[in-house]
Amino acid sequence: MPTTPPARRTRKGLPGKRAINLSLSSDVLEAAKDLKINISQVCDHHLREVVRHEQVRKWREEHADFIAAYNATVEAEGLPLDEWRSF
Repeated sequence: MPTTPPARRTRKGLPGKRAINLSLSSDVLEAAKDLKINISQVCDHHLREVVRHEQVRKWREEHADFIAAYNATVEAEGLPLDEWRSF
């Protein structure tokens, strides 16, 4: 029975890189090649930023009720331990 090989790992134990098929606009691809831009690096960097942004958005959406309740409590009662603040 064939099995899926495990993901490649670097020396630090983090997942390595994996080849994929990617479709890009040919004019942008040619311009990037002419400018000697590392396409894989740029795509990886931008995708990381998009993923991080989406994770933050999703976290805020999932915790919106708690954040609103906490803010309402602080508005009504002030910050916890505020009376001992020295600044």
